Amino acid sequence: MTKQVRAARTRQALIRSAAIVFEQHGYGQARLALISSGAGVSTGALHFHFENKAALAQAVVAEASHGLLEVSGSIHRRTDTALQTLVDTSHALVDLLGRDPVTRAGFRLSYDGGRGGEPGLPAQWQSCVGRLLDEAATVGTLAEGVSRTDVTAATVAATTGFEVLGRCDTQWLSTRTLTGFWQLLLPCLAAPEALPLLDPAGTTAAAEAVAASRAVHETYEVGAAAPV
Repeated sequence: MTKQVRAARTRQALIRSAAIVFEQHGYGQARLALISSGAGVSTGALHFHFENKAALAQAVVAEASHGLLEVSGSIHRRTDTALQTLVDTSHALVDLLGRDPVTRAGFRLSYDGGRGGEPGLPAQWQSCVGRLLDEAATVGTLAEGVSRTDVTAATVAATTGFEVLGRCDTQWLSTRTLTGFWQLLLPCLAAPEALPLLDPAGTTAAAEAVAASRAVHETYEVGAAAPV
């Protein structure tokens, strides 16, 4: 194993450990010693990669942001319409929020003022939703008279609200809950000829994109506690 690979694995282990500690204790109460211990490295190794706690928080948000962009792009390449891409991406996002501590911590740190100068993930998600609705309008799959601004607000509010509610009850982050949301919204959103072609439960593209993203991260996590 090369020094560069060991360093990359250690950095990823620290980001994941930081996400877990931030989630469990909050940013203010998170301790660097706990983060380094969770990653299986010394505090010296932590400081080799990150100057301070703020830098770690910035890295967590950046990693979560990159993951969302990666999954969204993968789904867009696998689906036929912008509206199905939107549905599938929302399912992938909710799946990540339920399974991935980096995604959850990235959102929560974003709520806390977008630490580290990274764009907040809710704002990034809002931009993604808006772009897909614009694309749907361009190709005519959006129903006439639909306000893209209102639909964007409703979609972002619902999905990020599920994350908040899911902290106490994981059913809010279930496929069933999100499918019910799309079953209500799609008939108001999609053009009549497009609606029968849409699956509110999401297609296999969502699961495939999440699985591909998880496989990439697991590559770094194996042996992540190796020295820098």
